[in-house]
Amino acid sequence: MPSLSLESRLDGVVGGKTAAALGRAFQMQTVGDLLSHYPRRYARRGDLTPIDSLPLGENVTIVAEIRRVSERAMRQRRGSLLEVVIGDGLSEVSLTFFNQQWRMSELRPGRRGIFSGKVGQYKSGRQFAHPDYVLFDGDVENTLRTTAAFSNAMIPIYPATSSLPSWKISQAVDLGLDSLGGLDDPLVGEMRERMQLLPFADALRGIHRPETDADVDAARRTLRMHEALVLQTALLQQRQFVRALSATTRASESGGLLDRFDAALPFERTTDQISVGDQISADLTTPWPMNRLVQGEVGSGKTLVALRAMLQVAESGGQSALIAPTEVLAGQHLRSIARMLGPDLAPALMPTLLTGQQGTAERRKAALRVASGQALIVVGTHALLSDKTTFADLGLVVIDEQHRFGVEQREALRAKGTSPHALVLTATPIPRTVAMTVFGDLDVSTIRSMPTGRAGIETFVAPVAEKPGWFDRVWARVAEEVGKGHQAFVVCPAIDPTASTAAARDDDADAADAPVAEGAPAKPRWGVVQAADLLGRHPLFGSIRVATLHGRMPGEEKDAIMRSFAAGQIDVLVATTVIEVGVDVPNASTMVVLDSDRFGVSQLHQLRGRVGRGSVAGLCLLVTEAAGGSPARSRVEAVARVSDGFELAEIDLELRGEGDVLGDLQSGARSSLRLLRVVDDAALIGLARDEAERILEEDPALSRHTGLSSAIERRLDVAERAAMARA
Repeated sequence: MPSLSLESRLDGVVGGKTAAALGRAFQMQTVGDLLSHYPRRYARRGDLTPIDSLPLGENVTIVAEIRRVSERAMRQRRGSLLEVVIGDGLSEVSLTFFNQQWRMSELRPGRRGIFSGKVGQYKSGRQFAHPDYVLFDGDVENTLRTTAAFSNAMIPIYPATSSLPSWKISQAVDLGLDSLGGLDDPLVGEMRERMQLLPFADALRGIHRPETDADVDAARRTLRMHEALVLQTALLQQRQFVRALSATTRASESGGLLDRFDAALPFERTTDQISVGDQISADLTTPWPMNRLVQGEVGSGKTLVALRAMLQVAESGGQSALIAPTEVLAGQHLRSIARMLGPDLAPALMPTLLTGQQGTAERRKAALRVASGQALIVVGTHALLSDKTTFADLGLVVIDEQHRFGVEQREALRAKGTSPHALVLTATPIPRTVAMTVFGDLDVSTIRSMPTGRAGIETFVAPVAEKPGWFDRVWARVAEEVGKGHQAFVVCPAIDPTASTAAARDDDADAADAPVAEGAPAKPRWGVVQAADLLGRHPLFGSIRVATLHGRMPGEEKDAIMRSFAAGQIDVLVATTVIEVGVDVPNASTMVVLDSDRFGVSQLHQLRGRVGRGSVAGLCLLVTEAAGGSPARSRVEAVARVSDGFELAEIDLELRGEGDVLGDLQSGARSSLRLLRVVDDAALIGLARDEAERILEEDPALSRHTGLSSAIERRLDVAERAAMARA
């Protein structure tokens, strides 16, 4: 076979059938894709896998020894059942094969091999039904069983599927390695030597064909640096690309809209609001598009900062579009903006709502205002992305809660202007390492200080599995708060967990479909339907006005309910996480989160930010049945213990790991980490950032760093680079 490159098609190396299977299972297309599918661990022929630790219901690959083999006729149907018992010296698991007597000739007691299958339960023991396996060669086994060479030989165990077991992937990897020609190294010689890293080819061999643990460690260290440098260089290239575009400068005028707005503010802006506002104002005067992320706690004043940017754009006749993830939040933003503008400025800017739930006549009227340029501030949902929505001069795109939108949706809005400035808002504090890894092409601003006059929030865990009596006390506290004239939220992870999955899921909620953390019940107990029914029958709630809200309600109905709640016409609102962002009801003093272990740390922190927003002290009660000491319970207790969102973000990253955090991102470019770990490799990421900046300063086109350029193209294919450019 002639020498191939990492860009070579996979079917030319492993054959069409195997290439198709690898493509379906892991989206592999090239030799490079295959060789970047790294082993998750290594087994040794001399080390049998502990069988007691095998998780039920999961596909596993283990090394074990055959103990017993037997065949018997089946009772209920014709044919025979072959049962093979394998063990690790302490425990055993059975393999079952139907009508495959011929396997007895190779599955002999005393032989060892690798066995792969889904762990099931049969009677009181574990079982693999029709597993895949590869036995160690008999002659080699007999010769080397007593030698260290046999026992210590390292067997790579790859992420696999039921149709592609680990050893089939290993065979494909061997073909790929053997077919490779020379490799262009992403790290130039000087850098590699300075960091004491391996040549690229040696690192690939070391991770796929190690002889010792030291081989694996050296290979992983090198390949982690490759990943970090590739990602950071690509992000910095994207920043260069944006700054190469031409944008209309939007300078504010003395005595203009912005000065009039500031003069009418009934409060002083916080130090952070002023400094972040100044950063944005300077960005808007540059000849390239602003690309800035503003992160801040719930209630820290991000909307105020964004509105001041919109006013600066409006000074030159430019329009601003704010896109929100839900109808409720879009309506909330419009009312908040109109209120902040006041009767003097609102008519001049004509803030306009445009959503898919509007009636035909109302929507047509709004669309005409937008197209004519009469509406200088436009707030909406996905309706802003419609081909029918056009702008006269779109100068600024504000994206609220960016994690709720796909890359394509964000690009569709930005494409409606000529390189408009972009401002992304998030109330989810982002750890520095994640910000550097995920939003490295954006300028990041942080609002830490909170406006004065906030009474604060107290948060308590109600572990009702251990202390059942606390459940009644939760509702008594809610009734007490309502009796004082305040209002309360009751948040549930689903609409109705007893219904089908589709019916139970809330389009605006994440928690109902979140992976269940260890220690949490298998499914939520409480949904909006169950909680509302409970309160409807509760003796303390006879005169308390209770309403429900969830993502499957029509937009007009959701908006009407939130208006009623904000007006004090509803005492207790039972809802899903549709109220997570943007709902501002200063009189709401209490929040109960049922099945709180179903939510993430950041999400719980955002939810509780809905109370304690005025002069009334907030109370958040996190109800959970998660076992004490479990990861699920640890998350909930962390939220109760820590009130600072930025500290919680770091705790969340430690508890969950970056797999979940980065898994939320919808750009393939940014979720393509293989070996890099955001928490553990923070220093490495920072070093890679510095190296990438130095490289691009000296060699902007990477003409002298062809290996790095090729690595970027391999890792970030055309679609991913396009996605990255649109983020």
